[in-house]
Amino acid sequence: MKLSARNQLSGKVVAIEKGAVNGIVRIELKGGDVITATISLSAIEELGLAVGKEACAIIKATSVMVAVDC
Repeated sequence: MKLSARNQLSGKVVAIEKGAVNGIVRIELKGGDVITATISLSAIEELGLAVGKEACAIIKATSVMVAVDC
């Protein structure tokens, strides 16, 4: 699949926390960092996401904020 988003980060699903409507998916990147995303339960099912499965975090944003002393 080709996408216009340039920030595509590959990794492995390390956790899925299912709620009533959405789930929190954690993807560990090759360097050890973890990306967390909240997506619908139906998307988790449609994508066949499971712990240990390879997945990509695709980030497309119109703005990014930077802060110090967080």
